[in-house]
Amino acid sequence: MDFSGKRVLVTGSSRGIGFDIARLFLDAGAKVAINGSSESSAQGAMERLADYDDKVAAPGNLATVEGCESTVQAAIDAFDGLDVLVNNAGVGAGRPIADCDEEMWDAHCDVNLKGVFFCCRAALPELRKSNGNIVNIASDAGLMGVPGITVYCGTKGGVVNMSRAMALEIAPDVRVNCVCPGYVDTDMIRISAKKKPDPEAYWQKMIDYAPLKRIASTEEIAHAVMYLASDQARFITGTSLAIDGGTTAGK
Repeated sequence: MDFSGKRVLVTGSSRGIGFDIARLFLDAGAKVAINGSSESSAQGAMERLADYDDKVAAPGNLATVEGCESTVQAAIDAFDGLDVLVNNAGVGAGRPIADCDEEMWDAHCDVNLKGVFFCCRAALPELRKSNGNIVNIASDAGLMGVPGITVYCGTKGGVVNMSRAMALEIAPDVRVNCVCPGYVDTDMIRISAKKKPDPEAYWQKMIDYAPLKRIASTEEIAHAVMYLASDQARFITGTSLAIDGGTTAGK
């Protein structure tokens, strides 16, 4: 896919899925704004992408409206507009309902829901000008219930339905779609596995979770995001694409 000259902001692109989304957009010729929650995280990603010229750091705490607006504005100022917004930044934690406190609730809602909404709101005027599009990253846990991560499920389910509502409201000017990954091989999930009493058993459990009996790579998610953001998908809006190895097919 050719994104030559396209202006892209990928939130949460200092690591994991977001980093590979940004990298593949750069490979395809796009100008990409790299977001991390801090200056250091964004600059660290910039250094790892040193071989690419058309990139800019756009750090910001997306748990606040101010952080969302400043991040989006940094990308717009650098590229004189915006064609694609990928809302990838998110948080997730597993706890029984009885152990979920207000702090955890607020942290999930602030980044996973508020962050997505207010980044979209800030980017919308420029996306209307460019007839651009938005790709929101949700989760297979936004398409089905999963015990032990109720708060996370609630916020990612909100992203799925918010994407549908946005797609209706801002059509035909701007397309809005959603990607719903299952387990993905990231540094975050590997660190989580190492903290378990039996890391190998935990990792095998994740492998066995999907009918395809493996964990997705970050590149597999990135390629799907690029497709939805591309002209090849110009008649697709309001959809939620599950990239979960078949996990949600029977649920």
